[in-house]
Amino acid sequence: MPSMFITGANRGLGLEWVCQYAREGWRVYASCRHPAEADALKALAEKNSSISIHRLDVTKADDVRAIIWEMEGKSIDVLVCNAGVYLEKGRPEFGCLRYSEWDTTFEVNTKGAVRVIEALVGNVERSDKKLVVSISSHMGSIADIQSPGSYYYRSSKAALNAVMQALCVELKTQGIGVLILHPGGVKTRMGPRGGISPEESVSGMRRIIERFTIADTGRFFRYDGKELPW
Repeated sequence: MPSMFITGANRGLGLEWVCQYAREGWRVYASCRHPAEADALKALAEKNSSISIHRLDVTKADDVRAIIWEMEGKSIDVLVCNAGVYLEKGRPEFGCLRYSEWDTTFEVNTKGAVRVIEALVGNVERSDKKLVVSISSHMGSIADIQSPGSYYYRSSKAALNAVMQALCVELKTQGIGVLILHPGGVKTRMGPRGGISPEESVSGMRRIIERFTIADTGRFFRYDGKELPW
């Protein structure tokens, strides 16, 4: 049975990842900050024994250490770093930036992903697929900036993309691939009201994962398969 580990699995895109992979017969390790409050995820796990729920705040070293212990000896074919925040959405921006919120955005969106990868890379190496996936955004593409604003989110995703590029060089020697994905504008709490559905987004990203080979490591794709600039 192939396996996947995902962060931020309690709602939105994360929950849809869990749903689709479990439906396809994968072993799913679903993590989130507050499992006791993750009603939709718990309901899904109650119906499917291939899903297990794990507490993980990607900004907390203790949680990451606990996950290392819980996952000891297990393999992860696809590690999906999905947890993210978009704290300045809908707020005034330049001239009244909140630097503590900028710090938090980096802790979750950039450092959080790297903490999880560093903790679980051995589990990925033990698998057949050997793939690390980071959920980024077209807003992290420096070449694609055409409007002002979203400074915290843009910079955190640009930094994530840079780290993933370095990691693809680091991990290729271990046979581990790195894939960066933009899910599109999705109708979630973080996304636009008129966006695509989580189901459409995750289905598209899964197709990219299915056809991934190590020759694609480090590439940046939109959910529909279009390659994006850095």
